[in-house]
Amino acid sequence: MHKGNVLLAAAAVALIGCVSVADDDTQIVSTTPSPAEIVAARQAAFHMSGAAMGNIKGTLDRGGDPTTQAYAARGVARWARTLPTMFPESTATITPTRARPEIWNNKADFNAKAAAYAAAATQLAEAAQSGDKAAFFAGWDATRKTCAACHDLYQVPQS
Repeated sequence: MHKGNVLLAAAAVALIGCVSVADDDTQIVSTTPSPAEIVAARQAAFHMSGAAMGNIKGTLDRGGDPTTQAYAARGVARWARTLPTMFPESTATITPTRARPEIWNNKADFNAKAAAYAAAATQLAEAAQSGDKAAFFAGWDATRKTCAACHDLYQVPQS
């Protein structure tokens, strides 16, 4: 048996063992993230989004195959669609953060900018999947611009 298959089989046995020890008294605990946890999650997601966009740009600069970036582009699009939910009112006073108070003071504009970012990122993902280099570049540029439009108004510059 191949080493990978042995490890997979061992993992499956371990999971089955875990399931078999559960009884009727087992309760699944649902937790709501605290405002500080939401801020930490959105900061991590911004870092991952930035890394994905950097990798996408590298592929563009090398004239690479857009389809190799389809997964990353879909991730950026998913983040963009989720972004407004990561700024609930409860996070407005959590520090450290680079989020400006204007996010909560002008939520409609913030949400509109986030929607434009999501639309551009979705087009980027579609272009990556299609392999169309011109559409891929246009999608990256539109995504970058919509991302920057929000940062310009709603993010404290990095020091």
